[in-house]
Amino acid sequence: MTEILDISKIINAITKELPDSVIKSDDKSVWIRPDDIKKACAILKNPKGLDFSFLTSISAVDYIEYFEIVYHLTSMRQNYSGIIKVKCYGRNNVNLPSVIDIWKTADLQEREIWDLMGIQFEGHPNLKRILLWEGFDGHPLRKDYLGN
Repeated sequence: MTEILDISKIINAITKELPDSVIKSDDKSVWIRPDDIKKACAILKNPKGLDFSFLTSISAVDYIEYFEIVYHLTSMRQNYSGIIKVKCYGRNNVNLPSVIDIWKTADLQEREIWDLMGIQFEGHPNLKRILLWEGFDGHPLRKDYLGN
């Protein structure tokens, strides 16, 4: 069974190279500054580091005051997992850097988040709707979506 990696190891790996990037943590998650998320992901994937070679999932939650993007990571060789999160404030033009060049599995997941939540992933090579049709008005999983 995959274990959850001690959160202090994730924090230490990130802050070693990005000292001010960790905003907060709890016993299972680490929150990263939005501008540092791509660099932090590259650090965590490094086989010489924590070896999170697999991006299990990316999801987004709308808390009205902010969006929270959650990255579930797994090290297949070390048999442990970890969670990093990002808070994005604002309702218009919410964006994060894409991690598709770090993990190819981010492709469809970032597209789904764009489609349903409206969060742009800068640098994504094909960020277009995946579940809804082109021309659909809005992003239906947002709490402020009114629909027709």
